[in-house]
Amino acid sequence: MATSSSSSTIARLSFSTTRFPGPEPGPDPKSLSFHSRPRTCLPLKHSSERPSRSVVRAVAVTGSDQAMEIDISLSPRVNSIKPSKTVAITDQATALVQAGVPVIRLAAGEPDFDTPSAVAEAGINAIREGYTRYTPNAGTLELRQAICHKLQEENGISYAPDQVLVSNGAKQCIDQAVQAVCAPGDEVIIPAPFWVSYPEIARKADATPVILQTSISENFLLDPKVLESKLTERSRVLILCSPSNPTGSVYPKKLLEDIAQIVARHPRLLVLSDEIYEHIIYAPATHTSFASLPGMWERTLTVNGFSKAFAMTGWRLGYIAGPKHFIAACNKIQSQSTSGASSISQKAGVAALGLGYAGGEAVSIMVKAFRERRDFLVKSLGELAGVKISEPKGAFYLFLDFSCYYGTEADGFGKIEDSESLCKYLLDKGQVALVPGDAFGDDTCIRISYAASLSTVQAAVERIKKALIVLKPAARS
Repeated sequence: MATSSSSSTIARLSFSTTRFPGPEPGPDPKSLSFHSRPRTCLPLKHSSERPSRSVVRAVAVTGSDQAMEIDISLSPRVNSIKPSKTVAITDQATALVQAGVPVIRLAAGEPDFDTPSAVAEAGINAIREGYTRYTPNAGTLELRQAICHKLQEENGISYAPDQVLVSNGAKQCIDQAVQAVCAPGDEVIIPAPFWVSYPEIARKADATPVILQTSISENFLLDPKVLESKLTERSRVLILCSPSNPTGSVYPKKLLEDIAQIVARHPRLLVLSDEIYEHIIYAPATHTSFASLPGMWERTLTVNGFSKAFAMTGWRLGYIAGPKHFIAACNKIQSQSTSGASSISQKAGVAALGLGYAGGEAVSIMVKAFRERRDFLVKSLGELAGVKISEPKGAFYLFLDFSCYYGTEADGFGKIEDSESLCKYLLDKGQVALVPGDAFGDDTCIRISYAASLSTVQAAVERIKKALIVLKPAARS
């Protein structure tokens, strides 16, 4: 329908730059590229001390030729956060595939299996039966009771339903937990390599991420002595992830007990135990829940979910368990953000927990396939001269030290300087999408996700070796 010029919507935008006090605005997310590098974020000062920032003002010109200035600057908190590189690379690889480029995607941490049929049917039946309305904010009592039963039977930790919160994925649980317990300036202790979101979640809560480096020679496991040396009166949360993303490392019970002794000496320190990969574990490795250790129940927030073990990534369902005081705080935050998780997903979650101990046969079939892929990758890539490997004990990632290739020149590409340029080279020349280790806090490595069929993994290795073979002479020198 036509409108008169006097009542028309904005016809065009012009931009001008104006100086305002405050930090520089962040990059436009739409312009992010594979080579995007993090912005150095300065701590906020009092307004009188803030450095000037360049803010783009959009001038809207309407049909009546009246100009209207709009300040489109962003919050300093948003500007302090880096975008997820795993998401960016996965999206880029998907776009290449859609454009007809035969890229093999080994970047995303998403199982290639379908959701178990019994779980999918439970969701379908929920829709058919009209179970499509809001649930209690904390999750249905049915699901929280099932989670309590699972935690007691499989993990040896006892909770009541009001000590469990169901959310839209484990990531939301972690985010809400850090927001609930951290004050501005508190420290979140994060062993590296780390899942890409941990430091950014800390920054969102105005907390300071403190990164503790680990070594591939020690299977990327945290040294208790290093932990103790870095703790201060501001240390509020220690994040542990076992089995680990991105390394696949599994913390032995004895090492967790040593860490628990240190935690016990610091009254302010809580532990956020991310156990999302607990069922994807390769014998003889075993999983220990940190909250099951003596004196740690009161100090631990246990996070888990359904995405990885049950191949339910799109269902968006996770949970956190802990002392009622902390869970109530997380519940309050959730009530003012997303509210409760999907009613349909929660019915499916109940069915997933009903598959049997540790997911029953449906999960064991997946774990067997993951192990076969892991064994192939470790053997095949271990044949590359100079490459260092820590064999994963769980999850479905291989985190390899490829730094022997740094400093080499590739014809038609240029110099390979770091993990990001190596991954870009492998994407350009090998058409394999991987994630650079700098996204996880270790630039010497790259992450390969083997949540893809064995034939796909085999094809990827052939491409990687073919792309690297021309670099071998330089790598050995």
